[in-house]
Amino acid sequence: MANTFSLILVLVTIVTGIVWALDKYHWAPRRRQAAGKALKVAETELDTEQVAKVMPQPSWVENMASIFPVIAVVLVLRSFIYEPFQIPSGSMMPTLLVGDFILVEKFAYGLRDPAFHTELIETGKPERGDIVVFKYPPQPNIDYIKRTVGLPGDTVVYTKEKRLCIQPKGETQCQPVPIDDIQSSEFAQGGVSLVKAQEQLGEQLHQILVHPNKRDRVSAYQPRPGVNRWVVPEGHYFMMGDNRDNSADSRFWGFVPERNLVGKAVAIWISFEFERPSDSWLPSWVPTGVRFNRIGGIN
Repeated sequence: MANTFSLILVLVTIVTGIVWALDKYHWAPRRRQAAGKALKVAETELDTEQVAKVMPQPSWVENMASIFPVIAVVLVLRSFIYEPFQIPSGSMMPTLLVGDFILVEKFAYGLRDPAFHTELIETGKPERGDIVVFKYPPQPNIDYIKRTVGLPGDTVVYTKEKRLCIQPKGETQCQPVPIDDIQSSEFAQGGVSLVKAQEQLGEQLHQILVHPNKRDRVSAYQPRPGVNRWVVPEGHYFMMGDNRDNSADSRFWGFVPERNLVGKAVAIWISFEFERPSDSWLPSWVPTGVRFNRIGGIN
């Protein structure tokens, strides 16, 4: 859907831009010339109102020409600066919740054309701990959001104790990722409270959730079922959700190619609640409240 919208936005911008240019540099001068002949005066003596009365601008041209600047600004903002996204699932809890609307910095990992996602200018690379929006590798028309765990050349291990161990490229030892402040959380699954802990990836200190009674699905790991060790290829990244036992991530579908990167999640601009009793008459998509305390930057 996001790819389709981007393509439509590009096409609309091109079409309205062509109409705007034709009107400004070809049709408008011809209308002025025709108005001058009709009124038998020099074109330089005519004002805009006189031309409009004698030779009015076609309504469809007026509408398209007036839309063009707005559409062009939206295209530039959305394609190269910031784009809004909605969090659809709980895979990034407790950092991001369902109903959070976030801003993604599009220029963080390169300027890309909005239609085909080809990198035009390199501006940066993901750092360990960044929250990244990217095209889901098995189905690139879908956008995913996860945290960057492994960089190109890293070796990533996810132990049976549900702890991360990372061997950065060029180093000889796997370094356990620091984790502390382990406690029960307000989040639950199947009546069981999830365990919350603080984890530090690179410079990023953030919270994760772990189900204390749920066994990790090691047999579903890719590309080698049953093997909890991954070597990140060059030009790829290893992504994981903060809700470790409820996240479909690189453990299960593989690495994220650099070309799939969309941008860095930097802020929550609004957050809606959707909780309602089972007998509520409201449609499920209608918000029931606003979580003002969640508005701001993202860790």
